[in-house]
Amino acid sequence: MKFYVTKEVFAKIPNAQFGLVSVYGVDNSAEYPAVEEALTKAIASCEEHFEGKKVKEQPELLPYRDAFRNIGINPNKYMSSIEALLTRIAKKKGMPHINPIVDLGNSVSLFRYVPIGAHDLDTMTDDAFCVRTASAEDTFLPFGAEETESVDEDEVVYATGTTIRTRRWIWRQSEEGKITGETKDLLFIMDGFDENLDEILAAREEIAGLLENEFGCSVKKGLINKDSREFICDTEA
Repeated sequence: MKFYVTKEVFAKIPNAQFGLVSVYGVDNSAEYPAVEEALTKAIASCEEHFEGKKVKEQPELLPYRDAFRNIGINPNKYMSSIEALLTRIAKKKGMPHINPIVDLGNSVSLFRYVPIGAHDLDTMTDDAFCVRTASAEDTFLPFGAEETESVDEDEVVYATGTTIRTRRWIWRQSEEGKITGETKDLLFIMDGFDENLDEILAAREEIAGLLENEFGCSVKKGLINKDSREFICDTEA
């Protein structure tokens, strides 16, 4: 499986950085106390960090809001996934345990203030997965919905074939390809910029370390930017 980002996306977001961790053969139905503990600690740390603050005004979020504006998305109408997550925790609404892989991504995301998506590779409709601009043929199945919807042409999306996995770049993931207890093979993606590359790389190392040490899996790490736009997900490659 190849993951790539098109030149058109980098023309819109030239400073984008994508941290990557691919993993095959995960047992996502088992219990991992260390992951549950990490999520609990991350929630508490995030609540303390944003106490009495407006999340959208914090420096960790400004690059994402600026990037949304630059690609034609109103960040007040369509909140990036990381802003939505941090806002939820800052309001002390908590975060339920979903499954180990989702909990792992959420815990690191809350510690590092970066958006982290987990994508089931076995449900891809093509032999490639990418970030590109949308076309008229693309469809999106909203999370929890039963009917697909069209997307805006030229919208930045995550896609496999004509199936959109995430709309408006890092706004909302699809029902298709969501991580479940049966998920075995997946790709973690950390979206960021030159400005917070250190946090992206730190998040990548933390996810890889927990997958190796707690899940007992082999992983492959990568980084995509305007100078290196492709990554082969296979851990044996």
